[in-house]
Amino acid sequence: MVRHSQSDEKRYQSTMDVPHGRAHYFVMDHSEDRSEDNQLLSVVVDDDESVRESLPDLLKEFGFAARAFSSAQEFLSSGCVDETSCLILDIAMPDMSGPELYQELKRRGQVIPVIFITGQRDETIRTRVLNQGAAELLFKPFSDSALLTAIKTALRATGRKA
Repeated sequence: MVRHSQSDEKRYQSTMDVPHGRAHYFVMDHSEDRSEDNQLLSVVVDDDESVRESLPDLLKEFGFAARAFSSAQEFLSSGCVDETSCLILDIAMPDMSGPELYQELKRRGQVIPVIFITGQRDETIRTRVLNQGAAELLFKPFSDSALLTAIKTALRATGRKA
C-alpha cells in the first residue's frame, strides 16, 4: 500500500531505470516492512559493481534482506545458499555464467527461484532461460516495479509470499 503522508513512508530514489538520469521516487509504507528475523533473503550475483551496490538497497526497500556477490563462486562459498529465497543473477559473468550457476544449484538439489538480468537484448536468451525453469528474465535497465513483480512471481511459484 502506498501512502503520501511524509510521516508514514520511506522514499527510495532511483535513477537506474530512468532515461537521462532523472530521479524518481519509489514510496513504501512502513506496514509492508517485515521484522529483520522474518525477512526473506534475496541475493544478487552480478560482476557489475554498480548493480551490486544499487539492487540490494532497492530490495531492502521492498522489505527483503539482501546480499550481493560479485561472482558465482563467491555466492556458492558464502554459506547463505540455503537461506536464499530468491536469486537475481546476471547472465554474463566471468568464470561461471548465471545460467551455469543456476544449473549447478539444480545439480545440488537447491530449489531457489531465479530471476536473470542482462544487458543483452536477445529474446533467444529469454526463451532459453525460461525453458530451463527461471522465473523471469529482465533486460537492463528495468523498472523497480518490473523487478518487484518478478520477485513476487518467483516466490509465489515456490509457495512463499513477498
